Amino acid sequence: MDLTLYLPVLIFALVAGGLVLGLLVLSHLRAKRLPTKAKNLAYECGFDPLDYKTPPFNIGFYLVGLLFLLFDVEVIFLFPWAVTLSKTGQYGFFSMVFFLGILTIGFIYEWKKGVLDWT
Repeated sequence: MDLTLYLPVLIFALVAGGLVLGLLVLSHLRAKRLPTKAKNLAYECGFDPLDYKTPPFNIGFYLVGLLFLLFDVEVIFLFPWAVTLSKTGQYGFFSMVFFLGILTIGFIYEWKKGVLDWT
């Protein structure tokens, strides 16, 4: 294999890297550093970002979102199964019934555990 074919790519990478490095050094050398009171204030929100602590967030929102994604992705498997059902025959039908049974058992387990309650 002839490595000279990659020479234009190497030249391009070197020129691009040199340009990036050059612009970074130039901007660092030419930047004005005049800290003012306004520049040292907390940005937009008005709170000092190091002192402000957010209130605890209910983990139930994350669980419901995660479970929605999980069941949504599993339901997506139903579409290709429905399209190919005539080719897969009884084996495909009963394997999907088994899959849906496991999905239903998982949903009932979550319901009984109270994961889906908003209170």
